[in-house]
Amino acid sequence: MDKIKVLENYLPPASAPLIARWIDHFQCDFKISKARNTKYGDYRPPHAGQGHRISINYDLNPYAFLVTTVHEFAHLLTWNEHQRKAKPHGTEWKANFKRMMRPFFEQEVFPMDIKKAIIRYLENPAASSCTDHNLFKTLKKYDETPDHLVLVESLPLGSVFKMKDGRVFRKEAKIRKRFRCTELASGRLYLFNPLAEVELLPA
Repeated sequence: MDKIKVLENYLPPASAPLIARWIDHFQCDFKISKARNTKYGDYRPPHAGQGHRISINYDLNPYAFLVTTVHEFAHLLTWNEHQRKAKPHGTEWKANFKRMMRPFFEQEVFPMDIKKAIIRYLENPAASSCTDHNLFKTLKKYDETPDHLVLVESLPLGSVFKMKDGRVFRKEAKIRKRFRCTELASGRLYLFNPLAEVELLPA
């Protein structure tokens, strides 16, 4: 199947031709991955005879898929320019992310609230990655979230909730940017992203 047609199933359609050109230009192995709880996308530099590799979670909404894709391509470009001399989300990466995002701003691919969140993210040096809370909270507004799912950050402390894999947790205190939660079956502690989607269980 034509690469652009495949990408249009995951990206805002107007953005697909440029992403397809990047894949060809950088000779990148671009994979659409299963959902991962710990990350939305991944970049791996050339190693052991393999070229650039990028993977993006299949279940992101089109705007989140595009932002994550640009995020990872900015890593690729930064690696080409600096190899391991640049910090993962340092000034070189931020400059490339901003430059690679510009064509999609010019095409007006994004709704205004997402565009503003991206601009705010790029101006905030403390935000080290595209898991920036404000940006991804804005992006999540465009998810088709089932009615029974809620965000961990919206639950009162002490709430009991279930993950998609069936494990049950109790929400505890906030530790920096994440919430400490206890798995009821094992008593083990885990840190949850505030934007994790879970099912609230009756008290």
